[in-house]
Amino acid sequence: MFNNLIESTSHAREFKRRGSFLLFTTATYLVLFVVTGVVSIYAYDAHLEAQNTELELLTFVPVPPPEAAPPVRNDPVRPASPSDRVPRLPTRTDMISSTSDPTRVPPTTGITASDVPPWRPGAVISSINYDPPAPPASVHGIRGGTGTTPVVNIPDDPPPAPAPAPVGPKVLRVSSTVLQGKAVFLPKPTYPAMARQIRLQGTVIVQVLIDEQGKVVSAKAVSGHPILVPGAQQAAMQARFAPTKLGDQPVKVSGVITYNFVTQ
Repeated sequence: MFNNLIESTSHAREFKRRGSFLLFTTATYLVLFVVTGVVSIYAYDAHLEAQNTELELLTFVPVPPPEAAPPVRNDPVRPASPSDRVPRLPTRTDMISSTSDPTRVPPTTGITASDVPPWRPGAVISSINYDPPAPPASVHGIRGGTGTTPVVNIPDDPPPAPAPAPVGPKVLRVSSTVLQGKAVFLPKPTYPAMARQIRLQGTVIVQVLIDEQGKVVSAKAVSGHPILVPGAQQAAMQARFAPTKLGDQPVKVSGVITYNFVTQ
């Protein structure tokens, strides 16, 4: 029992010694840290006297855009004529046919017209495009015009057209009396057997159209019994008449032929 008591007392002293050492060490480090902070504050020089309270403004200046290149002119510059003498013939830098000439088709097509005038008769190749003025003694043409196209004489007023010949009627209508007077051959109609059996009698009127040679071209009954009509129309188609003329021109004739059917 005494042994345990002695051992406990020795442990308590050891713990007390160790706690004092730890406390001392901590206090030492704390004092050193405080001293280091104070010294660093005094040692720092902020240079407050050199500070300036003026405000400096910075302005952004944009870079100017590059200058646009001058437009290139597409007009070709034609060299001046090497000779001071005015040419007497039309000159062309290139022989280009007129667009109205169907016999000369250009090898290529484009959307921009050529600045070279069309070719003219007598033109020659030169360094300039030139058309000589028209001769001063020329009577016809436009004053101040150019070119060597032959002059076309235009006559005065053309003679008046002849008056058209009067056109007669296409079909001449005549009475039955006149029509029978022109008859050359007027056959009698065939009496139908049925009409004879029933002793049918009557009159049939046939409308006929006669051409310029006197031939009947159409025959149509306008009245009469249906049994008697076919024989009357057949007889009318076989009739012939003398040609009818109006002046010196033959015309068609229209009229009626009357057939009377009577039993004996």
